Amino acid sequence: MKTALVLGAGGFIGNHLVTRLKTDGAWVRGVDLKFPEFSETLADDFVIGDLRQPDFCDRVIDRRFDEIYQLAADMGGAGYIFTGEHDANIMHNSATINLNIADRAHKRNNKRIFYSSSACMYPAYNQEDPANPNCKEHSAYPAAPDSEYGWEKLFSERLFLAYNRNHAMNNRVARYHNIFGPEGTWQGGKEKAPAAVCRKVAEAADNGEIEVWGDGTQTRSFLFIDECIEGTIRLMQSEFEGPVNIGSDEMVSINQLVDTVADIAGKHLHKNHVPGPIGVRGRNSDNNLIAEKLGWRPSQPLVKGLEKTYAWIERQVRKNKS
Repeated sequence: MKTALVLGAGGFIGNHLVTRLKTDGAWVRGVDLKFPEFSETLADDFVIGDLRQPDFCDRVIDRRFDEIYQLAADMGGAGYIFTGEHDANIMHNSATINLNIADRAHKRNNKRIFYSSSACMYPAYNQEDPANPNCKEHSAYPAAPDSEYGWEKLFSERLFLAYNRNHAMNNRVARYHNIFGPEGTWQGGKEKAPAAVCRKVAEAADNGEIEVWGDGTQTRSFLFIDECIEGTIRLMQSEFEGPVNIGSDEMVSINQLVDTVADIAGKHLHKNHVPGPIGVRGRNSDNNLIAEKLGWRPSQPLVKGLEKTYAWIERQVRKNKS
């Protein structure tokens, strides 16, 4: 039986990944500071603890696993990453985790780690035109991420790939682009745009209004969780180390995102554009490399994932009111 270690297994993507690995027949250990918030973990073994602590890493990386998935990080949506108030914690916490994991995994003779990087590591200067962002993998340099979160991701990409060169490891690096879906954070300041919009629409009365940060013309692409997990598994099983984008190439403006969710909800809403952190002006996943290397690319229309996500968040909003 294949053995897998999922670090960050209490989070949104990590919990979905554990479920997929179990469905595929693996024995799975999950590790996080917390259990999954919205459902029971399917992990065979789940360990609560702090991966910033070297002795805890020694405890959970206590053997050779067939696969290690490193998703643990200090992260959140624009309201957390782009204010500047959390920069030191973001960089210190995530870098410490990755340094610990790379070291302990190597010393236990683990050969294959999947590292979840982020599209936030792409240069801000290539994302100033909302209609024509450049997120090709080779465009990462000269480096100029728009946030300290992005700088840490870029450093950790290089860390895991350096272990490939120096320690004969076979680590894999993917750059996630705005992953969303049911059971993701949907309130509290760390939620990402699709969840925030779904919550605001669910809370709004028909013919009411919804607050939108910025002018709403900034563009993004959003990838549904199931396709994120599929791309992750495919990269881990491939002979390509990356980095590679795992994201949708269906680019929309934030105004379009709001309109789509409002249509799903059957509501007519006025957009009230207010100041707020928005990140770069445009971002979209370039999927040419993943198609070339893996013979696969995400293809699910955005609206299909939003329909499932809105239904789930709308239930959470109703529960909170009752």
